[in-house]
Amino acid sequence: MDWSLLAIALGLALFLEGVAYALLPSGMKSLLVAMLEQPAAKLRALGLTMAAIGVAIVWLVQGM
Repeated sequence: MDWSLLAIALGLALFLEGVAYALLPSGMKSLLVAMLEQPAAKLRALGLTMAAIGVAIVWLVQGM
């Protein structure tokens, strides 16, 4: 496994997360409050769906 690729992916994820908080701090606060009101099962399903989409994107890009 190429660990530098994993480090780049982690850095990109942190960058995107940071930009969201830097550019839209009140929107992110509203989003977090809305997330607190959601049942855990719904958040788990969303997380698994997003993880699957992420794996699919990586799989498709690696196949190119």
